Amino acid sequence: MKIRSLLALAVCGLFVQALAQAQQSSTPAGSAPSSAPSSDAVRDALAKKEGDADNTTLLKETLTAVDKQYSLIRKGQVQVNYELGYTYIGQEKINTNLSSGQATLFSIENSNSHTITNTLMLDYGLRNNLTANVSMPFISRYADNAGYSGVSHTLGDLGLNVRWQPLEVKRDEPTFTLTGGVRLATGESPFKVDSEKGLATGSGINTFNVGANVTRIVDPVALFGSLNLGYGLKAKHLNQQLYNATLREVKPGASVGFGLGFAYALSYKITTSFSFQESISAGSTLSFDNANGARTQAKTQTQSAGILSIGLGYRFTPKTTVNVTVGAGLTAAAPNLALTMSVPLLLK
Repeated sequence: MKIRSLLALAVCGLFVQALAQAQQSSTPAGSAPSSAPSSDAVRDALAKKEGDADNTTLLKETLTAVDKQYSLIRKGQVQVNYELGYTYIGQEKINTNLSSGQATLFSIENSNSHTITNTLMLDYGLRNNLTANVSMPFISRYADNAGYSGVSHTLGDLGLNVRWQPLEVKRDEPTFTLTGGVRLATGESPFKVDSEKGLATGSGINTFNVGANVTRIVDPVALFGSLNLGYGLKAKHLNQQLYNATLREVKPGASVGFGLGFAYALSYKITTSFSFQESISAGSTLSFDNANGARTQAKTQTQSAGILSIGLGYRFTPKTTVNVTVGAGLTAAAPNLALTMSVPLLLK
């Protein structure tokens, strides 16, 4: 009997102790030290878990969609992207002769060009703040003008680039990215192709470029801007026939470009962006051998190309976002219409 009584008393004691602990845990926070584990559990439950998206994350992904230079991958990572681009250039030229005092030989010449570019881009993380990039464009170009009408399919100019972030990315502070690269003249050169038999798909000049990009997140908007400089090497040993003369050498002028815009996350899946880009190129110097064999030179005018772009991105998965950008040319040297779609293919 005594053993049974002791067991009963022990069970009652445990029950009373459990009831007292339950009552203490139900009291408001701060009334007793025992409430601390409960409030910590609530904070943990409400805290943002790994993988959850917020406005800052979405805006950074939007900047990646606008310009790959705003995002760097980790050391040792490989990322492959595919980009499909379309540009249209349409011009009307009026040919007339006023030497007699009256307009004679009057005609309107239409020149249209449609270009489809399939580009594969490979990124490799050399370091956490240093990324190398290789871009390989495959170009299909159709032209309809007085000299030639047809289609050309060939490799475009190969690009080799690096992106470097000298400073660690910090919240509420601007992020700077320095860029550099070279564009190799692997496409069909406009200084070698016969304008009556084919179309050029490259620049014909090896070009070096350096630049800087800056972005600042002002939640829920991200502002960004860029500045770049370009310098091209001479194209030598040419033998192109133009107007009873032979083109021998082309010395391109230096170029400067800048851009600015903003990005906005409409929701967790849809982002949009607006940007303006301007490129100013100094005149190029062309060297000719005329019919008598004498060397002459001519210089082209300075060109300015400005384009206004509107972008939209749709996020299918945390690692897959399809971006579409539509651009309209604002100057005579810019394409009338530019349409671009980019899709990530691989990230590992």
